Amino acid sequence: MHAGKPAVYGQVTYNSGLTNAVRERHLMAQAQAQEPVTISIRAKAGQRDLIDQAADRLGRSRSDFMLEAACRKAEDVLLDQTYFALDANRMAAFQALLDQPPAPTDRLRRTLEARAPWAPSDTAAAPGRTAGPRGK
Repeated sequence: MHAGKPAVYGQVTYNSGLTNAVRERHLMAQAQAQEPVTISIRAKAGQRDLIDQAADRLGRSRSDFMLEAACRKAEDVLLDQTYFALDANRMAAFQALLDQPPAPTDRLRRTLEARAPWAPSDTAAAPGRTAGPRGK
């Protein structure tokens, strides 16, 4: 074990809503006028056909459909996954906090119903969307 680093007792994955780092990256990306780039992938014919069928149902091109789906998944991964290295006491304290979710308040309700900054202005975030059950 390296000096100054805690022993790792658990890897904790959590959903913090929006982290400041992700929010800042998104705002910076929006502010920078970037020219389009090409992203190439290989797919099997059945996968392409499935994507085309779904894109067609939404009236979207294959590229638009795939880019939106990939960006949505990337946002979910960045927002939902964080690694913590904690010693035994801090891990127990953190687990105790997770086991006692906050009481519902108007402020919490407003936060959970807030529109994500990357969502189009005419589309609100899905109310009640969470990463999973927090209570027992």
